Amino acid sequence: MVLWGTSYAVTKTAYATLPPMYVVWFRMLVAGAAFLVIMPRIKRPTYQRGDWILLVAAMAFIPCLYYTCEGFAISLTTSSQAGVVTATMPLIVAVVAWFVLRERPGTPTILAIVVSVAGVAVLSLGGTAQAGATNPTLGNILELGAMLAASGSTLVVKRLSSRYDPLLLTGMQMGAGLLFFAPLALASGPVHLGAISLATWASIVYLGLGCGLGAFGLYNSALRLLPTSQAALTINAIPVVALVTGWLALHETMAPLQIGACVVILAAVIYAQLARRAPVPPSPDDVRIH
Repeated sequence: MVLWGTSYAVTKTAYATLPPMYVVWFRMLVAGAAFLVIMPRIKRPTYQRGDWILLVAAMAFIPCLYYTCEGFAISLTTSSQAGVVTATMPLIVAVVAWFVLRERPGTPTILAIVVSVAGVAVLSLGGTAQAGATNPTLGNILELGAMLAASGSTLVVKRLSSRYDPLLLTGMQMGAGLLFFAPLALASGPVHLGAISLATWASIVYLGLGCGLGAFGLYNSALRLLPTSQAALTINAIPVVALVTGWLALHETMAPLQIGACVVILAAVIYAQLARRAPVPPSPDDVRIH
């Protein structure tokens, strides 16, 4: 989550000299090259009939849909706002699990979902165009779409994680992104590689190794070891890291209304987490029986 939290400011820096889809494609190249180095050490999976559907879904969600939405989102909004929108992902996972896995969320979670969605709406509508954030409303909506894709990936990878090495799943996702984003990058127009600064190349390497192969590998590993909702709740660390790095590295600012919306979103998510973990008091009947 620390790696992902810093990725927003780093991506914003790379966008200063490269179109969004080129940044995404180059980071996939870096991640794919690193994966080829470690691939011989990865255990072969135990394939079951029908797994190809889940594998295609995992690669469609991340990186294809996820990075398409987020790639343009960060070019339209601030890295801080985009990071805060990620706080909705644990609640989105709860909703998807409700419909897909029939795991009905409790009243606190439902309340937190309603409040956080309202907070995202205020955060988006309260944004004003500024340097590096030409359309924060559309950018935050696209970032929310990226969270929907990430939530879908979380549930699919959780299903596959018992039979597939997390790094193998991550490598397959990066490989799919390498193919998917190639035409999108080339369609963005010609790029003169010699004009790309060393700082931009360093940002791309960090995004590919740290925020790509590294962060997704760690998160996919966590899905093997933790319940889906518990792993998704760690996403709550991203907004804090994104806000701090956006403020320190890019000197980003937010309107008072947007700061209030950020507080509401984080408070709703924390409330849902604490309410989910709170012990249920025994009923009077239970007390009499015991």
